[in-house]
Amino acid sequence: MGYAERNGSMEQLFQLMIEHLRKGENLVLVTVVASSGATPRGAGARMLVGKSGRLAGTIGGGAVEYRSEQIAQEVLHSRSSRGHSFTLTKEDVQNLGMICGGACSVFFCYLPAADAQSIAVAEKGLEHIRNGRSLWLISDLTRAGKLGLYSPEEGFFQVAQPQEVRPYLTRHPIYFHQEDREFYTEQINSCGRVYIFGGGHVAQELVPVLSRVGFRCVVMDDRPEFAKQERFPQAQQVILGDFGSISDYITLTQEDYVCVMTRGHAADTLVQAQVLPCRPCYVGVIGSRQKAAGVRKRLKEEFGLSEQLLNLVTTPIGLEIKSETPAEIAISIAAQMILCRAERSGL
Repeated sequence: MGYAERNGSMEQLFQLMIEHLRKGENLVLVTVVASSGATPRGAGARMLVGKSGRLAGTIGGGAVEYRSEQIAQEVLHSRSSRGHSFTLTKEDVQNLGMICGGACSVFFCYLPAADAQSIAVAEKGLEHIRNGRSLWLISDLTRAGKLGLYSPEEGFFQVAQPQEVRPYLTRHPIYFHQEDREFYTEQINSCGRVYIFGGGHVAQELVPVLSRVGFRCVVMDDRPEFAKQERFPQAQQVILGDFGSISDYITLTQEDYVCVMTRGHAADTLVQAQVLPCRPCYVGVIGSRQKAAGVRKRLKEEFGLSEQLLNLVTTPIGLEIKSETPAEIAISIAAQMILCRAERSGL
């Protein structure tokens, strides 16, 4: 599970943490901190549990999640955080009713009602996610799972001895020991966005799908009738602008994803000539292989782009699933971007 997938669920979890803790309810944040084999969900899977049961999130469903909900109720009763390991040997798989093996370590973090630190972390986390900032969640498992945050803009928040944690702030979820202490760090949000150049039928189908799986979308078109917010209600921003001067409207980074699907080859070529030098993590271009070869030749000869930059382009865009309709093409693109995101997170 990549961090961009997590941001939607973490936004909900933070919001619910704030609401229920302020109401005077005790909670348990259940987190898979390590996994191996074919367990249902990997490190970073989470659910929030209250007295009435699971409030949000999932660690994969099935018997492991059911047992974890039971343990969470025990934690609520004892008011003490703890860890638990599930080792899914062949016999365990049969006993648990699972269809896969492996092992996972789960941490049950007790959050007392009205706990000022937990509420402050949730509020700060919610702010960073909604502002589209890169964000790491840090759990000090030795200190009853106390939660903290790190963002490049503001540094550490509610973290004791941050120098011990800093080397482990990577794209990968990490469970580690530091002398006699245990930590779990995980990037739960990225500043990266998806820039979709062209607001046609495929873009209209693509934005809702990407938004549903945690991508933040910005759509740009040079046609007023296509660059309308009401046409893309799930997009963070819709830009009416000149494809010949993209930098006047946006600043691309290596954390960003790009989908090129303008009304024609000329505009597609112009967009690629500008975005490729920025080295975004994904550049997908709609169209046939024949079209791609012609565009590639022009980008090399007229715009002087290197083979290294040209090799960043994925075209035809999307996974090969024999998609034909705009909706089907959107699914294939979203699937490819989910794969890209997971591979970047090392999952």
